[in-house]
Amino acid sequence: MVHITVVIPAYNEAERIGPIISEALRQSRDIVVIDDGSTDGSGERAQSHGATVVYQPHAGYIEALKTGFTHAQGPIIVTMDADGEHNPSDIPLLIGPLIHGEADLVLGQRSRIPSFSERFIGRLVRLQVDVLDHGTGFRALTKELAEKMKLRGQCTCGTLILEAARHNATIKEVPITPREIVKPRKRKWIHLIQLGYVIWGMLEVWIFS
Repeated sequence: MVHITVVIPAYNEAERIGPIISEALRQSRDIVVIDDGSTDGSGERAQSHGATVVYQPHAGYIEALKTGFTHAQGPIIVTMDADGEHNPSDIPLLIGPLIHGEADLVLGQRSRIPSFSERFIGRLVRLQVDVLDHGTGFRALTKELAEKMKLRGQCTCGTLILEAARHNATIKEVPITPREIVKPRKRKWIHLIQLGYVIWGMLEVWIFS
């Protein structure tokens, strides 16, 4: 059986993270939660439900993701959010193409992209990489690819896909059905700054491919 590490960045998700871990443990016994400076006991709650918890000062999602990649033990890594939007029962759909050697990165494709700014970034990214959902947080990738990732920017929107493409990764998408939850959306200025990183990432793909 393939060793899968599920990486879950978490910031103040104590009220929701427990059930997510319990569900994820049905798919993998290796759950790594990155507590990104939470003040509500998210890490302790995650640990009590069976996850391995890595604590770090609050540095944001990108740094939490990189920390998770570093601590992942398996050859396949699955990333998912701590807020309950992603259904752990979809993990087998994500890892299937990796197990069969058909992809290096598999994206959990949402049927609807929530914000205009995210959709705009998506149109740019598709000029170079044929993906429909560049900003999903539910994804599976090989440890080998994860170790190459620099992950620059305010979030992973566009940049993670472009960086994977620059490393000649094979990228696939599988449809998922996110759960309906109430959560604040990314502030618009984050995507405005992220746009600069996306354009730079596109130039890198064009130059180095």
